[in-house]
Amino acid sequence: MVILLKKPNLKKIWVVFANIALASFICLFIAVLSLVIYYVKSAPTLTEEALTATVSSKIYDKDNNLIADLGSEKRSNAKTSEIPKDLVNAIVAIEDRRFFDHRGIDVIRIAGSFINNLKGGHLQGGSTLDQQFIKLTYFSTSSHDQTIKRKIQEAWLALQLERRNTKQEILTYYINKVFMANGNYGMKTAAKAYYRKELRDLTLPQLALLAGMPQAPNQYDPYTQPEAAKYRRDLVLQQMLEEKYISQEQYEGAVLTEITDGLQPLSNTSAYPPHMDNYLKEVIEEVEAKTGYNLLTTGIDVYTNVDVNAQKQLWDIYNSDTYVSYPDEHFQVASTVVDVSNGHVIAQLGSRNQASNVSFGTNQAVETNRDFGSTMKPITDYAPALEYGVYKSTADLIVDAPYNYPASNTPVYNWDRTYYGSMTLKAAIQYSRNVPAVKTLEAVGLEKAHKFLNSLGISYPELLYSNSISSNTTDASSKYGASSEKMAAAYAAFANGGTYYKPQYVNKVVFSDGSTKEFAPEGSRVMTPETAYMMTDMMKSVLTYGNGLNAAVPGLPQAGKTGTANYTDAEMETILANNEAANYSSLVVPDENFVGYTTRYAMAVWTGYTNRQTPVLDNGIPIATDVYRNMMAYLNPVDTATDWEMPSGVNLYGSYLYLDGSYPQYTYTPSTNSTPSSSTPVPSSSDTSSSTTGTTEPAVEQPQTSASASTAQEQPAPINPAPSSSQ
Repeated sequence: MVILLKKPNLKKIWVVFANIALASFICLFIAVLSLVIYYVKSAPTLTEEALTATVSSKIYDKDNNLIADLGSEKRSNAKTSEIPKDLVNAIVAIEDRRFFDHRGIDVIRIAGSFINNLKGGHLQGGSTLDQQFIKLTYFSTSSHDQTIKRKIQEAWLALQLERRNTKQEILTYYINKVFMANGNYGMKTAAKAYYRKELRDLTLPQLALLAGMPQAPNQYDPYTQPEAAKYRRDLVLQQMLEEKYISQEQYEGAVLTEITDGLQPLSNTSAYPPHMDNYLKEVIEEVEAKTGYNLLTTGIDVYTNVDVNAQKQLWDIYNSDTYVSYPDEHFQVASTVVDVSNGHVIAQLGSRNQASNVSFGTNQAVETNRDFGSTMKPITDYAPALEYGVYKSTADLIVDAPYNYPASNTPVYNWDRTYYGSMTLKAAIQYSRNVPAVKTLEAVGLEKAHKFLNSLGISYPELLYSNSISSNTTDASSKYGASSEKMAAAYAAFANGGTYYKPQYVNKVVFSDGSTKEFAPEGSRVMTPETAYMMTDMMKSVLTYGNGLNAAVPGLPQAGKTGTANYTDAEMETILANNEAANYSSLVVPDENFVGYTTRYAMAVWTGYTNRQTPVLDNGIPIATDVYRNMMAYLNPVDTATDWEMPSGVNLYGSYLYLDGSYPQYTYTPSTNSTPSSSTPVPSSSDTSSSTTGTTEPAVEQPQTSASASTAQEQPAPINPAPSSSQ
């Protein structure tokens, strides 16, 4: 039997599919339209008050007291009649060439931007000048905040703005609203601040510079970024030429004009005290990193972790002769103070004698371009050695004798070019010996040490054995190497028993719509309490018997480490050649540091000159410890000071600490001429599986040497040291 199948009716199938597609499209259209209507109805209302309002971000200290009102600085608003035609043409040429043709949104520009981006060309935006102004007035200018909702509301308000105001009025709003760097809002304000002139009196290249700045004011600041500022100005002039706003002759003359032409010295218009400048710069950067908002262009409230009294005290220590005797006015200091319980940065200052006309200038406290020397030893060498089981007591022995960097013929020198023979781990730290430090790093292994450092917030593109005693790195990026901020946070992990907290300046942000975002401390355990306590015990000796005695505050339990960088032979030759008349002693170094802590605070101090080739001499060597001592005495009243409690996994025998399962094995008398047979540490402790028992600690803690090692002040390397010499 044959069954005949009926031929399908393709026409009916297509009709069904078409109806389904049409119905789907209608549903989608209704859904999108409903969403657009909802967003439009919830959009802010255009008001004259909002369109002309000052954008202001309020900054509060840790006790919720107002310390700064960024954006409240004096402004000069321009009237429409005061705005020169060249400024209007410059703004339109660079920001929105079809400004006078569209009604708030530019469909042609949006389509062109879309096509160009699809082609993989230069990324272009479709925002009109109206939309940019709406963003400045009501929304965040950050790319992180460009949601569909905001774009729809932005377009709707731009259309309403065009219905409400003339083109000239909109341009005037924009000119008076934009941030122009250095605390200036509005182009008339910038004209007075930069040139001491009214807008109508500025030249074509000066007006072109002002027109180009709002897209990235700090990046195009003619005072701090002259090359970038000139590039942007010339781009504005090129656009003006293409739009036929200026002639070829005008263009050629304008681009030949120096970017500094007519610039006047800046005066300080900051609405905050000078000692807050560096800290506020970090607040601005942290808020933008965490929220996408720029405090200088968006009005929000920020609650910080700064202790204003501590910040002012640090400023006074830097900028007066009451606490420290500085060699000269050019000698620089950069330091950071961290609350060890949560990582809050309570005080930070990046320089002395900062020019009064500088706002948010370079903050050396967070820069990583200087060497922290031997302050790296505890975190690069010894703490990883305890954490990974290379050492089991502070009495373990290591030999300080002639030694080369692993897999090289380059010798490791101690600062005094002498060797102490076999010595305890505690003595090696106390007297800042380089050879034991490098040997310890070799025993730990570069990979493990690198991992340990990363957990403390300090990174290198590649960890080298020279980093055992130095923070130098071949990569200039600020994410590598050490800064006072990074070092204070790293040492804080010793102080609190082994938890690293990322440095934090801000704890809460309140946005203009009333919503709040809070930031909890970011902490993670990076070492055992036993490792932290044993490191603290050894670094206590630096302030009581070692080369950090000048940092000690009587009655205050502290631990810390000195650090001195050295010049290479070539650098020293250059310094001597350029200063033939100078009578240099052996104390000639580029960087002198101290990092220390109590049970409450950790502080890292760098000292030196801005120009590394200007050496720190004898009278500058103690200043890092002077600054530290005075600040810690202020922060830690002795009558309320506390000491660290020994964890259960550590035992004390005499003056040395031993991990559970280890104990003194024998009495040891060091040799004055010991020569190592290998680069590995020589242990003086034994685990419980050993048949040898005893409770006798090493008999001698002081290293035996013909050179004096009991001096309280760590001595830098002599003139013409080898590059590897550090302390």
